[in-house]
Amino acid sequence: MKYSLGKAYNGDRKEREEEMPKIAVCDDDKESVIRLKEMILSAGISKEIDCYESGEKLVESDQNYDILFLDIDMGGMNGIETAKILREKDKNVKIIYVTSYAEYVHYAFAVHAFAYLLKPVSQEQVKAQLQEAISYYQKRKKEDEISIRFETKDGSELVRINDIYYFEYRERRVYVKTKKENLIIRGGIREIAERMKGYDFAVPHKSFVVNLFYVKAVKGYDIRMMDGSLIPLSQKKSTEFRSLLNKFLAGCI
Repeated sequence: MKYSLGKAYNGDRKEREEEMPKIAVCDDDKESVIRLKEMILSAGISKEIDCYESGEKLVESDQNYDILFLDIDMGGMNGIETAKILREKDKNVKIIYVTSYAEYVHYAFAVHAFAYLLKPVSQEQVKAQLQEAISYYQKRKKEDEISIRFETKDGSELVRINDIYYFEYRERRVYVKTKKENLIIRGGIREIAERMKGYDFAVPHKSFVVNLFYVKAVKGYDIRMMDGSLIPLSQKKSTEFRSLLNKFLAGCI
């Protein structure tokens, strides 16, 4: 069962509401949900919190959230299994685990948890984690609107960073795969890598620069992108690339 707690903005405050992050709590202990909900509302970050009593209900909701407070030790689908499913469709959600068991912290890293809090949590802990998560949420919102100019054979082209899947160097040219079109731009792949590293791009191979946001999965030395492309991961760059991807998913870069 999903239930909302708190009141939504309306009228002339609608725009402000839309700018607020979507936050959810998932825990099979209702008392824990109520306490955590009150702490989140007291932090003044959001006016509406979606709450779920099981991992199954959260996954079935098909909702995307910016910040998720998730218990690990739940009946049925536990928090680790729930997070793995959520990560397949949403790499951007900041997962904050709230649990009674310190030994689960190792498993939390496997699903790129943003934070790990031990029960009973305090108002100060919740507020601090919310503020940190919000800073990454706002960073992503700003990056969604950033465009960058490239020189092509047909002239100057302005491309939204959020539309770029990856850059590829082949046949002595740099190709850009975007949501709308494929471009051929001037410059070298190393120059592109240096230019894009401040926008969550990384180099998995000497001939590629990829947008970490659109990495769907890494298996062995293959990178599956969300557009269906398969990009090679060189053995030399594997460790560094995987580390950058893990940090990106956890919200640390």
